[in-house]
Amino acid sequence: MDRRDVLALALGALGSSLAHAGGEAEGMAPLRIVTSHLPPLVMEPGSKQAGALRELVDALCRRLEVAPEVAFMPWKRALHLATTMPRTAIFPLTRQEEREARFRWLAPLYKEHYIFMAPQGSGFDVRRPQDMTGKRIALLRGAAQSAILVELGFRRLVEASSIDDIHRYLVAGMADAVFGERAIIHSSLFMRGEEKRFRLSQPVRSTQAWLAGSLDIGEDEAQRYRAAMAELVADGTQRRILRQYGLA
Repeated sequence: MDRRDVLALALGALGSSLAHAGGEAEGMAPLRIVTSHLPPLVMEPGSKQAGALRELVDALCRRLEVAPEVAFMPWKRALHLATTMPRTAIFPLTRQEEREARFRWLAPLYKEHYIFMAPQGSGFDVRRPQDMTGKRIALLRGAAQSAILVELGFRRLVEASSIDDIHRYLVAGMADAVFGERAIIHSSLFMRGEEKRFRLSQPVRSTQAWLAGSLDIGEDEAQRYRAAMAELVADGTQRRILRQYGLA
């Protein structure tokens, strides 16, 4: 996020009081946050690290003096709950036009870069992904990547419920390539010690990942989240957390 983004967030939040940021003390129901295991951005409970965006969301909530429940589940179910259950937020959610009216956008967290990954010597040429539209592409079920792939001309999508399943589909020959967020793909390869077995494309799309919530969360409350996020950017907290994970 650059300085113009910080200024825009701060200006958008003028007039919002952080003294009552949580709203819970004023009788509101507590906020619930849902997410999935997406290392290095979010790590499941019991991991040595929480994940870069989990740490950032935790820092945001501390700044607002709220203590939401955080639940881990498959990504598609997390998306369903965030659009059907009251006062439920989700992260990291890619902000797209087709999602714009379905969520209350609380705070921008991280700039995502989407890439292709294919085995060395495979028929998928990561240098020319635009010529590979007939290939089978594995991705996370319910993720924003599906809309991006369709826009790019890909139609043979192989959806999986987890990062581990995506990798398994590729190794087993059920898919020709994987499409996903660059840091997540790098982390998956590193944890398996398989960096040299695969080739990666250059980023083909960059987007913004957000903490987003159900529509019953009011815009005034959303402005307080954005103002607190602007503070975390301005005081260097966001960059420090991302740097710890090699993301800044």
